[in-house]
Amino acid sequence: MAGDQGPGAGPDKVPDKVPDSVPDYVSPTERVQVRLEGAALHIVFSNPARHNALSVDMWGAVPPLLAQAAADERVRLVVFSGAGEKAFVSGADISQFEDQRAAKEAVKHYEALAEAALVGIARFAKPTLACIRGWCIGGGVNVALSCDIRLAAGDAVFSIPAARLGLGYRYSALKNLVDLIGVGAAKDLFFTARRIDAAEALRLGLVSRTCAVDELPALLAEYTASIGENAPLTLFAAKAIVGEILKPSPELGAERCRELILGCFESEDYAEGRRAFMEKRKPQFKGR
Repeated sequence: MAGDQGPGAGPDKVPDKVPDSVPDYVSPTERVQVRLEGAALHIVFSNPARHNALSVDMWGAVPPLLAQAAADERVRLVVFSGAGEKAFVSGADISQFEDQRAAKEAVKHYEALAEAALVGIARFAKPTLACIRGWCIGGGVNVALSCDIRLAAGDAVFSIPAARLGLGYRYSALKNLVDLIGVGAAKDLFFTARRIDAAEALRLGLVSRTCAVDELPALLAEYTASIGENAPLTLFAAKAIVGEILKPSPELGAERCRELILGCFESEDYAEGRRAFMEKRKPQFKGR
């Protein structure tokens, strides 16, 4: 998996030369909407039937859009949000798990797609911002953590329910969480899989700012205007240096991390977690 580099690998290099003309943005899937507003490129997750849960095509849409934004001198920052009022991202689309995250090779393919999207966000050379309303669960938390700044409305709810599904959690995602809120708080949220509101997320440092629901558009506009007007090279340099500061230790057991994650995906508990979710019942885990 690509994610053993983690976000500490630093942002990608800003292109030396911007193309003379930049084509209009077209998303690879209708479940990810994209628009350019001033200096901000907005990438909007739109899977309303499943509260914006991330499907395979949605993960796959992120890297090419970021690649285009990296080469577009009009773009000073990228904003991620969820369509509608109920969710930022309600997690990975578990309805696809039997097809996409059951067999060993399918798991590897899915993990590679998700990792490419998340590492792509974390390593993107320009500032990134998550604008969060409603559910921000599992994969949604991972997307938000990969961004530089997180703004949350008062109705936001956060949770990382991996332990209730029996799935393995990649190194880079846990590193993002620990780097942001610390070891103790990260273990609390991960081990319990409990839900927290926007106020607690702010206290933990999981989000940067909170506001009332009706004030979120104004707060977002304030941030996009401020960042869009600031010196791009200064922002790029600062983000790159922070990336250097956060690089993983050279003693990291990357192979051990991969083995542990695959062990979860190959377990009976993971199969039980998937089936229990689809059958809307409490899973009965056996530790094997």
